Amino acid sequence: MGYVVVIPARLGSQRLPGKPLLNIAGKPLIQHVYERGLACGAEAVYIATDHQDIIDVAHSFGANVIMTSTDHVSGTDRLAEVVNQCAFDDSQIVVNLQGDEPLMPMAPLRQVALNLARDKAASVATLCEPITCVESLFNPNVVKVVCDHAGYALYFSRAPIPWDRAEFTNEPGQLPLKKQQHFRHIGLYAYRAGFLRKYTQWASCAVEQAEALEQLRVLWHGGRIHVALSEAEIPPGIDTEADLARVRRYLESVS
Repeated sequence: MGYVVVIPARLGSQRLPGKPLLNIAGKPLIQHVYERGLACGAEAVYIATDHQDIIDVAHSFGANVIMTSTDHVSGTDRLAEVVNQCAFDDSQIVVNLQGDEPLMPMAPLRQVALNLARDKAASVATLCEPITCVESLFNPNVVKVVCDHAGYALYFSRAPIPWDRAEFTNEPGQLPLKKQQHFRHIGLYAYRAGFLRKYTQWASCAVEQAEALEQLRVLWHGGRIHVALSEAEIPPGIDTEADLARVRRYLESVS
């Protein structure tokens, strides 16, 4: 089972300008992420960017890099352009590795690719993990997912779903401990190239816009998203200065 990894990398970032090029333990962030992609056993790894500075840096460490449009509103749209530029066959499996995930373990990358290869009914494969603290459950920046009996997503939300009527009414703001029913969605995806071409032709939907979650467009248009528990714990990516400092400390300690 072969797959490729594509790493969307925009230079612009409101909270961390120039994020892909920030130095971490002697390397730019994007190089750390690229090396994670290489280590997972993919057939090929591509960086998809919108800026010449990232292309120049990527070439300096021997990466495959593709210039894409500055008009894309999501990483999925950028992946679709790579699929077309590279003329991938519709059956080619493409794993989307976010450009700010320098600590991504190898197992989840292989896991989503294999899950999609095995499941012909799924349009997309992704991962989740149990929510074990109330802060995460009620944090709108932590995306929650509810699945059906076969492991397909029913809905994604920034709200605490499912809403436990009895528990949350009696103990508002508490995590029900008697049963594990809340799961955090991990933003790691595998797609088939043909699906990416189709996705970009679909109009955005109201629920996607309300939640600011592009995966809801897949469900809205009738696609199926396979969700599995991650085989490995996935550390948080880099979104803030505090995240950057945390990752720097860790990578400097192991380098």
